[in-house]
Amino acid sequence: MAINLQKGQKVNLTKKSGSLGEISINLNWQQPLKKKEKGFFSKIFGGSDAIDLDLACLYEMKDGSKGVVQALGDCFGSLRDFPYIALDSDDRSGSSANGETMRVNGAKISEFKRILVFTFIYEGAANWQEAQGGVTLKGPGSEDIIVKRDEYGSNKILCAIAMLENQNNETFSVEKLVRFFNGHEDLDRAYNWGMQWVEGSK
Repeated sequence: MAINLQKGQKVNLTKKSGSLGEISINLNWQQPLKKKEKGFFSKIFGGSDAIDLDLACLYEMKDGSKGVVQALGDCFGSLRDFPYIALDSDDRSGSSANGETMRVNGAKISEFKRILVFTFIYEGAANWQEAQGGVTLKGPGSEDIIVKRDEYGSNKILCAIAMLENQNNETFSVEKLVRFFNGHEDLDRAYNWGMQWVEGSK
């Protein structure tokens, strides 16, 4: 069984056996289909339809600490230590059967205020429709929560996927967002994170 969230809809992850347990957030996507013919100049200058789609999150703790977990800048985080969120790996090709997975230590829920899950295109054109990225959240004792990115028209490189918010230190509510932005700074301003941003690479 799974819950396919609609935009603006909220559901709660279920707490079981005294602890929320480990929450996994998985991104699966695929490369856009290659065009059959390339122009002469495209071949010379290395034009490509390939994209590198990344899974990431902003986090805010109850003590005011804020940060980002992402492959960009090697900010992979830690599950056992602060910030209690870890990105397993960086799938740069879209060919991994497992996609990219981020894990949240639910036993530390009392320290979290909110987590904003997003994806962004690190390289390549913003062809969201052909990449067909989708995010699935899983927690012990809970139905899988599927967040489809079912709006495709944007040419912006970043998409806010879901907001997780602490509910009385018992559970996270999960809300589907699917809003597009030009980059990290625009995302930050839209959700009032208040961080300072510099260029990064991986």
